Amino acid sequence: MANLGKLFKQATRIQQQIQAAQESLAQRTVEAASGGGAVKVVARCDETIQSIKIDPKAIDPEDPEMLEDLVLAAVNSALEKAKATAKEELSKAAGGLPLPGFL
Repeated sequence: MANLGKLFKQATRIQQQIQAAQESLAQRTVEAASGGGAVKVVARCDETIQSIKIDPKAIDPEDPEMLEDLVLAAVNSALEKAKATAKEELSKAAGGLPLPGFL
């Protein structure tokens, strides 16, 4: 019975560490760019987009598809970086235990 109590305390501690890590991740940001920096995206590590900056020189009314592709590439890259950062931090918080849905 003592082992069960110890296990419960450990699970509670891990849950608190994960919650603290998630709150911290919501404030951390990563940046990605495409088109040689023509499009820059900042994402939070909770996988939300904070900002998108587009160099006016990248706006070609004759080729909107190019700008769409640059934005898409930068957003996807930023979200991948955010996801990787979150995975790493949450894994640390969980003491290396697998977290379904996160890892």
